[in-house]
Amino acid sequence: MAVSGTPRYLLDTNAASALIRGAGSQPLQDLVIEYGACISVITEAELRFGIVRRPEATRLAKAVENFLQDIPVLPWTSATAKVYANLRARMEIRGLSLSAMDLLIAAHALTEDCTLVSADKVFAHVPGLRVLDWSASSATRKAAKSPKAS
Repeated sequence: MAVSGTPRYLLDTNAASALIRGAGSQPLQDLVIEYGACISVITEAELRFGIVRRPEATRLAKAVENFLQDIPVLPWTSATAKVYANLRARMEIRGLSLSAMDLLIAAHALTEDCTLVSADKVFAHVPGLRVLDWSASSATRKAAKSPKAS
């Protein structure tokens, strides 16, 4: 998964997991290969947690490690923390909530100006976040044709 320049797409944990399991759609695989993608360090943490919970799943552990070697992992920064704080406050005022990890990933995508690639519909409630549903193959094909997907 070679990436030139800054990736435009940040994979949510469900997209990364689908790729690792080989269950990702062909358009999702094409998107990652052709346009580059990255993950948040939060997604890395979730993937590693999944391995720790299932120590007997040695093939899965190897697949996760191979995936993590091949994809850029964006670090959490002070700038991301500021975006997170503002986003969480804005969403609370509007009566909206996400799980803690989802909110961290959404803030990271916003900070990096990436489209979040996720099949999780909850991200549609995040103001200003561009989301691409990888499970909708036609949407993924459309994004693969235009890197400015939203």
